Amino acid sequence: MNYKETLFFIAKSLTIALEGKNRDKIELILKTTDVDWDAVVKVSTAHYVFPALYCNFKRADFLKYLPADLVNYMKHITDLNRDRNKQIISQAQDLNTLLLNNNITPIFLKGTGNLLEGLYDDIAERMVGDIDFLLSKKDSSSAFKILKSNNYYTAENLLNNPPDHRHFPRLVKQENIAAVEIHKEVTIEKHRDEFNYKIISEDAQQINDFLVLNFENQLSLSIIASQINDSGFNLKKISLRNAYDVFLLSKKVDTKKAISKFTKLNNPLNCFLANCKLVFGDLESLKYNKTEEAENYLKAFNKSLYRSKSTINFKLIRINLYRKFGKFCKSIFNSEYRKWLLNRIKRKIQT
Repeated sequence: MNYKETLFFIAKSLTIALEGKNRDKIELILKTTDVDWDAVVKVSTAHYVFPALYCNFKRADFLKYLPADLVNYMKHITDLNRDRNKQIISQAQDLNTLLLNNNITPIFLKGTGNLLEGLYDDIAERMVGDIDFLLSKKDSSSAFKILKSNNYYTAENLLNNPPDHRHFPRLVKQENIAAVEIHKEVTIEKHRDEFNYKIISEDAQQINDFLVLNFENQLSLSIIASQINDSGFNLKKISLRNAYDVFLLSKKVDTKKAISKFTKLNNPLNCFLANCKLVFGDLESLKYNKTEEAENYLKAFNKSLYRSKSTINFKLIRINLYRKFGKFCKSIFNSEYRKWLLNRIKRKIQT
């Protein structure tokens, strides 16, 4: 199995509990093909879907086709992730109570928001890094101070993030398992007029005592986090973790309708949906607009799958240089930004 075959095998396997067509295809592969399990473990781990893969194989009763030692390893990792996510949910409950007691209502985002909303059949499926929540600019500053006064402390240098960064520096607490990111924005600056706190808070949904994004915005943010914030659109890459979230959310909302409200964001989000439809296997719930841009994107994505890992990624270098140049330009016209940049340069010289 080459990288593309492995990626597509994993993607389709993530849908077998809900998609009969893919269930039959994957079972046939498991029965008749010598699957490169080392490659499957490596790629699924890199995409943070290893526990989700196990959960889907288990629900489909396909573990009998896997090597016994691999099943034991997958179960072990999944059990560890389930325990971690239980702790993350408990920590989110404590944060929610603390902030509500201070008249601040957080909107939980991304993986933690999905866990609290109940998106997954088993909470072990989602690998979560940080606890992310969104607040207004005013409340985000207050929340940062409140958490610091309750034994949270910054896990990174304050100069790491520029003044207009979408979230405050990560906060950690000694006895807690996850770092916390307080967001004042959810995307990079050029798209903030289309997707921001005001837009999200108007349609946020209450689940138990938590405020989370509505399903359409959940789907949009799952794509934006990968395609825009992590440059997946420019690099022609896919994150299976985000794609799996989009697949599950496509069972709750019309994907084309969910992104129709966007103008600048519409094309990158539409291209990701096209990519999901490709890797997951032409599923009915994954709808997108068949534009020329989307078709060209799929061609570029397919081409990127065959690129040697030793090849220098000039596109990534160009993106990083563009970001650095952008910071320099902002420092010319923005005194707060200029102060941050000078202090950051000074720190680097001293170290």
